[in-house]
Amino acid sequence: MIMSELPLDKRIAEFLAAHHVVTLATGEDGAVHATSLMYALDGFSLIWMSDPKSRHSQEIERNPRVAATIAPDYTDFAAIRGLRIAGTAVRLTSAGDILHGTALMLGRYSFLRELATGPESLRREFNQSSFYRLQPETITLIDNTVKFGHKETLTISAGRGE
Repeated sequence: MIMSELPLDKRIAEFLAAHHVVTLATGEDGAVHATSLMYALDGFSLIWMSDPKSRHSQEIERNPRVAATIAPDYTDFAAIRGLRIAGTAVRLTSAGDILHGTALMLGRYSFLRELATGPESLRREFNQSSFYRLQPETITLIDNTVKFGHKETLTISAGRGE
């Protein structure tokens, strides 16, 4: 089956699974900040770990509304495909959510297992990180392989992104 013949949710799920870096935009009081983060998937939700003292983590604590993009680098504009995500982000605080986030991240990134089980200095860095979840409300697939500027938006219902 040709990719564009798949249902939109399947195309988005495949795109999310095929990539590893999200650019997350946070902001408050009119100032915006973007950062690139590696992520793991939990349905359509993105899970990542980050220093709770980082600017984006602090901004999420004060304003959970975020935007994000996922796209590889292209030189051929006709080949551009990517995702634009709007939703809310939260720091995971319950023991169950943290264990689940840890399992997802360690399962996707083998080098994190080395941090989590390595020398004390590496374990300390790993243990100082917090886990976060981006719960999407909408995910827009941009796909210039269909036609220039082609966009389709998936609205995520409550509970579907988890």
